[in-house]
Amino acid sequence: MRAIVADDERHLADDLQRRLQRLWPELQIVSVVHDGAAAASALEALKPDLAFLDISMPGTSGLDAARSAPAGCRVVFVTAYDGHAVQAFEQAAVDYLLKPVSDERLARCVGRLKRHTEAAPAELLARLQDLLAAPAKPEPLRWLRAQVGQTVRVVAVEDACYFQSADKYTLLLIPGAELLLRTPLKELIAQLDPRQFWQVHRGTVVNVRQIVSAHHDLQGKVWLKQRDRPEKIAVSRSYAHLFRQM
Repeated sequence: MRAIVADDERHLADDLQRRLQRLWPELQIVSVVHDGAAAASALEALKPDLAFLDISMPGTSGLDAARSAPAGCRVVFVTAYDGHAVQAFEQAAVDYLLKPVSDERLARCVGRLKRHTEAAPAELLARLQDLLAAPAKPEPLRWLRAQVGQTVRVVAVEDACYFQSADKYTLLLIPGAELLLRTPLKELIAQLDPRQFWQVHRGTVVNVRQIVSAHHDLQGKVWLKQRDRPEKIAVSRSYAHLFRQM
């Protein structure tokens, strides 16, 4: 089996390639590209059996690039949003992975690809109906309100360095300050832009744009260093794959 990988975030494309090669050593990844036009060209020129395509890429989207897939090529869309589900299945996608993709979810996808030359129409329809039944996601949260004494402080979400669970509340860490939000982290995660804010621990969500480096210690634990906060942030094993190449 021959495959291509397309994702405009290079570190995510490289990480997906490594994880696929570990889960499926026999799979030949013949091309890794970083925009929709290059994906379409690779599909036409290389005629792979499989294509793992990000949907939101510069220029041509993954959905448009998929139209260049040769007959018999199975397409798996990998994206941060589920709003493109209908279009994805109209393009005959065999699976639809939401970022960040866990090792368990990727393993299930690989297992499905190994077992079936293509997903049965009934199976595709059932998955599509499940996605359609889910409520539409609102626009990502843009502003945060924190109570400081008798004052309400308004903070732009993009200024957050990271969020830390504090029982029924959430600690908001920004440059030079710690603020308390009266919203549990679990509820807050659903409102954040998943492209910018990654969960790295059961009780921690980080702003990816703040990350300077990821350090791997002798025990294999990953620690993140941020630009505007002095403390190191621990990454649990469940999310360590996001930083393997850093």
